[in-house]
Amino acid sequence: MSDRQRAHPSNSLSVESSVPPSGSSQGRDGVERDASYDRHFFSGRLSFEQQRKRAKELLQALRAGDAGAVARAHAIFAREKVGRWQLADAQFVTARENGFASWGKMKTHCETMVLRRRQIEAGHFPTLDTPDVVHVRCGSDIQHGLTVAGFRGRFVEFADPFCQGPVLEVSGDEHVVVRSAYLSDAYDLAYKDALARGQREYAQLEETRSARHAVLWFEHDTYDQFILAFLLDYFFDGTRPETLELICIDHVDGVSNFIGLGQLAPEQLQVLWEERRRPVTEAMFRLGRSVWTAYRQGDITCLVDIAATGTPALPQMAGALQRQLEELPSVQTGLSLTQFLTLDIIARDPGITAGKAFGVLMREREPLPFLGDLMFWHVLQDLNHCEQAMIEGIEPADTATEKTPWPLRALRLTALGEKVLAGRVDFLAVYKGKRFVGGHCVAGHAPGPRWDVLERRVTAD
Repeated sequence: MSDRQRAHPSNSLSVESSVPPSGSSQGRDGVERDASYDRHFFSGRLSFEQQRKRAKELLQALRAGDAGAVARAHAIFAREKVGRWQLADAQFVTARENGFASWGKMKTHCETMVLRRRQIEAGHFPTLDTPDVVHVRCGSDIQHGLTVAGFRGRFVEFADPFCQGPVLEVSGDEHVVVRSAYLSDAYDLAYKDALARGQREYAQLEETRSARHAVLWFEHDTYDQFILAFLLDYFFDGTRPETLELICIDHVDGVSNFIGLGQLAPEQLQVLWEERRRPVTEAMFRLGRSVWTAYRQGDITCLVDIAATGTPALPQMAGALQRQLEELPSVQTGLSLTQFLTLDIIARDPGITAGKAFGVLMREREPLPFLGDLMFWHVLQDLNHCEQAMIEGIEPADTATEKTPWPLRALRLTALGEKVLAGRVDFLAVYKGKRFVGGHCVAGHAPGPRWDVLERRVTAD
C-alpha cells in the first residue's frame, strides 16, 4: 500500500495490516498512533467558491507585483504577460494549477461533483455496475467508497507487495510459500497467518477467472504496477473473465497532488468508472507478461529495455519500472534510493522518531510514494544488518516488558551511517543481509548491476 485497510492513500503494508479492521486509531502495538505521520491528501472535493477566492487573492498579489504570484503566473503563461493583470488571468492560472484547461471547465467540474455528492447522500445513484461484477484492487482502500458511491459488485483484494522481497521463478504453490515466509519475517507476522491470507487471496483470484465481468482498479506506483503486471500475466493464459477491464490512473482532474485511489471521494470513483475504464487489450496482456517474467527472473537488462519503450500499452508501467530500478544499489553509496532517503532524513534531523521519518519520506522526499509503515520499518531494520549498526534507536534500551513502539523510537546515525551516507564507505562492503529487486538478489560483496544516480541509468558492477 498491503495496508490491508488502506488507511493511507499509498499502496502498502501498514501497522494495521496485521489486525482486524476497526475504528481505533491504535496501531499493532496497542498504543495511540502519532497522527502527524499519517498522510492526508485531497479527496477531490474541490470547492468552486474557495477557488474563486484564491483567484481574487492571486489577482491582488499580481497587481502588487508579488514575486511568488508573478512566478506562478509565468509558469502557466507561455510568455511574460504585457499589460495590466486581469481577473481572467488569475482565474486561468488557478484553473491550470488545479489541472483544468480553463476556468469554465473547472467550474463545470465543481458543479458536477457537488450534484453527484448530493445524489449519493440522497441515495440516488447513476447506473454503474451489476451485482455479478468483480472489482479487484491491491488493498481495501476503496472498498467502502465503492459501496457509498452505489457500486453493487463483489470486491476482491489481492495485496501481495511484490515491490519488496523475493519474487522468484517458482511454481504457484511454492510462490505463495516463499512470499508468505518473507512477509512473516519482514513484517513480524505469524507465518500461519501470512500463509492463510496468501492462500485465501490467491484462491479468490482463481474464482475470479470464471467471473462474467471483472474490473482491475490500479494507480501508478510500484506497489500497484507490479501487482498489475502479475495479474495481467495471470490472466494471459487459460480461463479469464468474459469481460476484463482496467482503471489505471496517475492523475485526477481537480486533484493537484494525486497519490492514490484511496484518497478519492466516492463521487470521484463514479467518474473514474464512467470515464477512465477501458478493456484490457492484447498489448496490455503481453506487456504484463514481459514485465512479470523479467522481474521474476531478475533480468535487470530486460526491465531497463522495457522501461525505455515508455510502455505505451500502459504508460504508468514505465515510471514504476524506472523507480524500481532505483532500488538497485547506487554506484555512489551502495544504497537504494529508499535507503538513501531514509538515512538522509535521519541525518538532517537527529533524534527524529521513526514514525515522523516515515511521514517526511512519504510526504516530502519519495518521488513515487509506495511504502506503508510496516514496509518502512523493515527498511530501517535491514539497514542495520551490517558489521556495525548504522542507525541508533532501532533496538530500544527499554526492558523486554516495556518496549517502546517502533514509531516512537528516536533515531540517529552512527559514525558508520554517516560515512555510508556520504559515500566514504560503500554500503555493500559492510552489509550482511540480503534483499531483492524481484528475482535479483542484493547481498554483500556479490557483484551485480547498480544504479548510477548522476547518470540516471543502470550500470554493470
